[in-house]
Amino acid sequence: MSSQWWQGGGGDPAKGVRCDRDPGGLAGGDTKAFDAREETFPPRKVCEMPRGGRRGRMSGGSNLAPRTAAVALGEWLQVTAKTAFLFILPQYNVSVPTADGELVQYHYGLKDLVTILFYIFIAIILHAVVQEYALDKINRRLHLSKVKHSKFNESGQLVAFHLTSVIWCLYVVVTEGYISNPRSLWENYPHVYLPFQVKFFYLCQLAYWLHALPELYFQKVRKEEIPRQLRCIALYLVHITGAYLLNLTRLGLILLLLQYLAEFFFHMARLVYFTDENNEKLFNVWAVVFVVTRLFTLTLYILVIGFGLPRVENQALDPERGNFFSFLFNNILFRMSVLLLVCLFQASVMWRFIHFQLRRWREYWNEQSSRKRAAAGAKQQAKPLKRDSGYHENGVVKAENGTSPRTKKLKSP
Repeated sequence: MSSQWWQGGGGDPAKGVRCDRDPGGLAGGDTKAFDAREETFPPRKVCEMPRGGRRGRMSGGSNLAPRTAAVALGEWLQVTAKTAFLFILPQYNVSVPTADGELVQYHYGLKDLVTILFYIFIAIILHAVVQEYALDKINRRLHLSKVKHSKFNESGQLVAFHLTSVIWCLYVVVTEGYISNPRSLWENYPHVYLPFQVKFFYLCQLAYWLHALPELYFQKVRKEEIPRQLRCIALYLVHITGAYLLNLTRLGLILLLLQYLAEFFFHMARLVYFTDENNEKLFNVWAVVFVVTRLFTLTLYILVIGFGLPRVENQALDPERGNFFSFLFNNILFRMSVLLLVCLFQASVMWRFIHFQLRRWREYWNEQSSRKRAAAGAKQQAKPLKRDSGYHENGVVKAENGTSPRTKKLKSP
């Protein structure tokens, strides 16, 4: 018996898709083995090859892999090296004189869009790899429902991204000295020229959140979940793009570090909860981290925008230098408007968080009280009932000698 079989088209090779494995011995007539396999793994997962516009989990990554590899290999050829560098490396590098010599730094421009486009393809490929070789294998063991399956995939992808971003962002912040010298967050503003690792970090962040838009199609996200995810993607893109264009990259790095740290604990808690619904300890850890990061975020906004930037001398407008947006931003009306919007947004986030925690605690205490009442009722039922002496016959208590145990009333003479 050949090891090749055809899926779809009624077994017709002209209409079906060829597979190199016989799933569960179907070709050999072992239908019981195939039925057992079908209950564990859906039939479409046996040979998942996109054909004719059909969406598959690896369709987004597998179709883009050859194109991305072609751009990467073009770097090695002298003819296409300049074009390949335009996609792979950040552009607009300048030599800035320092006390130790010249330092190569970067500023933003329209060519950054080409670099972001290339790393969108990279993010789609990595997304497909994590989904195929990590999350799908775990899902097969857990046997989750469709709703939990979708949320598990979302949290799994975000855990990988947030953990990588936290480590990367912490490394950049420490090596650049932004934590050891908080004054550097507003001194010499606008920070037009960026180190290589800072600019590359921002380009990768923009590429990741832009790649999340086509992933809504590739991952077949439910229609009910799309508005929520679109709001989340839009908020991240607005904040990251605003920090990049307004030359607030130093403040943006620390804020992203705090935000990603809280989001990492939240999605990690969700993963643990899906594996064991009785384990909710990480949600308590996330609640503490969330409150602390919100307080630090609001404090940094007020410190930098409210007190630090007003002390910076207003510089002349120089569009070629790249300070057009920062020149418009660094005036009292615009700064106070942004600070007010940020405070209102953080207050709304905290209000929703407090409301969620109060509802969660109320449900917990109601559950505990219902358990206590059920336990008390079980104890009362378990107590032995006192029975009168003698034996019962047709619901009437009779003495052992057959007479009634009740004392007869003596009639008065």
